[in-house]
This record gives sequence, C-alpha cells and structure tokens, in this order.
Amino acid sequence: MIERTCFSKLLSALQTVPVVALLGSRQVGKTTLALAIETALEKTATYLDLELDSDFNKLTDPESYLSRFSGELLIIDEVQRKPDLFRILRGLVDIRRRAGEPAGQFLLLGSASRDLLQQSSESLAGRIRYLELSPFTVIEIQQADPLASNLEKLWFRGGFPDSYLAPSEAESWHWRSDFISTYVERDIPLMGPQIPATKLRRFWTMLAHYHGQQVILSELGRSLEVSHTTARNYLDTLTDFYMVRQIQPWSGNTKKRLVKSPKIYLRDSGLLHRLLNISEFDTLLGNPILGASWEGFVIENIILTIDDRWQFSYYRSSGQAEIDLVLETPLHEVWAIEVKRGAAPKPKRGFYEAAQDIGADKKFVVYSGTERYPLPNEVEVIGLIEFLSLISNP
Repeated sequence: MIERTCFSKLLSALQTVPVVALLGSRQVGKTTLALAIETALEKTATYLDLELDSDFNKLTDPESYLSRFSGELLIIDEVQRKPDLFRILRGLVDIRRRAGEPAGQFLLLGSASRDLLQQSSESLAGRIRYLELSPFTVIEIQQADPLASNLEKLWFRGGFPDSYLAPSEAESWHWRSDFISTYVERDIPLMGPQIPATKLRRFWTMLAHYHGQQVILSELGRSLEVSHTTARNYLDTLTDFYMVRQIQPWSGNTKKRLVKSPKIYLRDSGLLHRLLNISEFDTLLGNPILGASWEGFVIENIILTIDDRWQFSYYRSSGQAEIDLVLETPLHEVWAIEVKRGAAPKPKRGFYEAAQDIGADKKFVVYSGTERYPLPNEVEVIGLIEFLSLISNP
C-alpha cells in the first residue's frame, strides 16, 4: 500500500469544513482514498457513483434523498455529472450547521478542474475546501520504497497507480494505451466537451512534441484544420481534465522583452512516453525528448509539493535568457530553478543572466544525482528528492 500524502489533508479538511471536493483525473485513486477515509473518521458513510444509473436516479429529488443522511458522511463520485446539486447542498449544509453539525457532511469526488465546477464555488462559498489528488509523486514512492530504481520507474511509467504498479512493462504500456483511448473516446465527452475523438488524440500527440516549450496554437490549428480558437479550446479541455499543465511566464518588473506565451507540459510522464511511442527505458535515454521529459517530471513534482502560498512561473527573455521554473516563496523570496538530467550539471550563461534579471535570492540546479554541492555565483546543485524535502519544509 502506497500512502498518499493527500490523506492527512483530506482527513483534516473533513474535520474542519462541511464539504470537501477531492479533484483529480480519472483512475488516479480518488475513490480508493475516499473509502479509506471512512475508517479513519469513525463515521458512517454512504457512497454514490453518479456514473451508475441506479445511483444517479436516486438524486432525481436530491433534497429529499440527501436529507435522509444527517449525521453521516455522504461520498458523491463524479459529481460534475450533476452540477445542479451544489445549490441543494448549500441549503442542507446551512440546516445542519444550525443543528450543530458543522463538519464532514459531504465528500465530493470529481474528474474535472475547479474552474469547471464554478457552481460549487458560487453556491458553497465559505462551506467547501478543494483538494487535488495527483498520480503518485516522488515523495510517495520514496517513502514507500526508497530505491533509486523506483524513481526511474516512476518517471518512465508515470504515476497512475495501475500503470506504475503493473506487473510488467508491457502491461503498463497497454494500460496507458487503453487510458488514452478511453479518455478521448468516452470520458471527456461524457463530462461535457463534445470534441471529435480522433482530433483530440491527434492534438494531444502534437502537444507531446511541444512538451516543455511554448506552443503556437495557430500552427497546431492549421495542422488539424481547425481555428486558433478551437485549438485553444482543445488545450484548455486537456488542462481542465488534468492531462496538461500550462505554466505562465514570470510577471515581475524588468526592462527586457519577455516571452508571454505559457509553457506546455504533459502532466504525467508515462502518458507522454506512450503518446511519443517510447516503449523501452533504454529508448528514452537515447531520444531527443529525454531532457524535456525529465524537466517536466521534476517540475510537476515540485509544483505538487508546494502549497498555494507559493507562486510558480517560468522566465524567458527575447534574448534567450531562461529559467525553467521560478518559485516565489511564502517569505517572498524568489528562487531560480534549472533542471538538468546529467550527473555533472552546469547551467548555461542564460540562466545566470535571467537569475540576475529577476533578482533571484536563491539559485538551484535540480538534477538526477544525490549529492549537494555549490557552483560559482551562489548556485547550488541538489538532487530531486532532497529539493522536494526542502520545499515541503520551508
């Protein structure tokens, strides 16, 4: 059993607020985590899966049905399928609050982003807390089995539980193939956007080739024979369903002309490798995507480790001065992060120039090794696991 770092946050939230929304992509382990929390809470729980017609029909008259579970935790899975539910939940929460039942009333599980659940933020303001469950992270795998080989396995297979824990590389590959097909053919259309499956898959594959770069949507649109606006809709859809991360450019003050387009990363490295048809780890090591793949893997784990008191962005000037990741800490320090795969990493001149541009308080090169040592100009080389530990305890 790999312990999820989100477990303690979820337990604390359910003891504090009436409604908790646990969001994340399909097959990431939300239901497993939700059912495990029932025992920890020592509270009776009822589970509804709105993808089942039998459970969905129970909410034909949601107010009458949900009123029966006072004093219990009601877990509602795939809640985005019934957005009108949030208005009802607000009234029930307020009734129960007056009756002295303030916390742990509803646990909502959703496969769409918070932005797609605007009804909940509007109707349940002050009554709901949002948490995200990601695929397995480096910290979770390291705590479960601290072997260096597991880090490479996580990078290559990705963090979806069924992919990472598959009994063989072939089974992991087939699972990722099935996941991608099901997502574009069934899951995304079921959850709202009506996008042709073949075009969405082609677009997703094209994005894999842009991994770690600024994407030019007009070029992608022409390749797909769709408009720039439609290509933007495809990108936002994959972002809303936790498949893609868009990192915005640094917005601080500088006299230099900066690149203003977001950088695009596929959030799960295993899905990236499947879309690029990289089926063997040795093949990845010889592929031109190697550096960008490692960079995306490191950056995703960093972003998943920090909390919402931190800000993240990237920096790139028109003169090619660049920082892979800029972190602004809760203490208002600015950290410049360069990601390197090699055993003897050295940042390029553009990194030093960019760090000076943004007034970086600290400068790190995060790499695949384990030693920590200084470089000139107050730059520190640090391993990924040690860096994640550093930012989780700032």
